[in-house]
Amino acid sequence: MIMRTGSEPRTARSPLRLRLWLSLWGLLWAVGGTVALAAAGRTGWAVACGCLAVVVTADLVTVVRHLRQGAHYQPGRDIPPYDPPHP
Repeated sequence: MIMRTGSEPRTARSPLRLRLWLSLWGLLWAVGGTVALAAAGRTGWAVACGCLAVVVTADLVTVVRHLRQGAHYQPGRDIPPYDPPHP
């Protein structure tokens, strides 16, 4: 559970766009590696790169979904931090 501390920066930005571009770059290399290694006869390595491409694609789907959801409500500075839960 994440709790507010009251010290969050006012201009915090999400790293989703950076993660999107890095995932696209990784997908390009994973697909290229899969094709090149399959052409070279390195089946094991080609399968490994193919699995990596699947993981990167899943990450891309998640990032795009989060980007399309848009910004979520964040309390302002006038809202005090949440009290920790009491057991």
